[in-house]
Amino acid sequence: MSSYRVLQSGDSQSFPQPHALTGAAVADGTGLIILGEHAGAAYAELQHPEQFDFVAIELGHECLGVHVGESSAGNVSNTVGFSRFRLGRAQPSRLVEVVKKSSTAAPALAAACRAFSSADLVTVVCNDFPGRIVDRLLRPFYNAVLRRLDEGLASAADLDKTLCLGLGYPTGPLALLEQTGLEHHYEVTAALYTALGQEAYVPARRAQVAHQRAKDSGVDGEGK
Repeated sequence: MSSYRVLQSGDSQSFPQPHALTGAAVADGTGLIILGEHAGAAYAELQHPEQFDFVAIELGHECLGVHVGESSAGNVSNTVGFSRFRLGRAQPSRLVEVVKKSSTAAPALAAACRAFSSADLVTVVCNDFPGRIVDRLLRPFYNAVLRRLDEGLASAADLDKTLCLGLGYPTGPLALLEQTGLEHHYEVTAALYTALGQEAYVPARRAQVAHQRAKDSGVDGEGK
């Protein structure tokens, strides 16, 4: 398996604490993983990114194309994006969404996935769309549950109980959003609505209220 280096550029949502992935990095690694909120800017400053077997840029809400461009005519890229799924203030999960473009070289994509898998993380590969896989599927569902609560369909406890018993969820979505931060749900859905313009991503009223309360009290909506 290819070795890899880690370049830290600001706080990382995917790896906010020491992890096996960062612990296994070596100074002369043949791959490069760029972590942090300024990962894209750090990538732009690389002199010769093509020297690496792969380059993996940590993404926030933005697309990989913001950093590598959209034109793929005649170009083959060794660069992928990634994000480790994290729901608000909760600890990041084992799931890493690896983002590729049509120009991404298959060996580079495979090497990046192996690097994450070697640290006991589970990778899925998706194309370069806002929200990737999980947030594109999950956020409209959370919005729908919040709106049904506003409409008075049932109490929060009964909505959660129904979804837990009916679908086997370990924790109801309303309880989960309260635990991990409704203000964070607002940040994600607002970004997706701006990017996609689809009504399903308009932040539900309760998320808007939580965002405003967090803003007024000076709480960071990103859940750091």
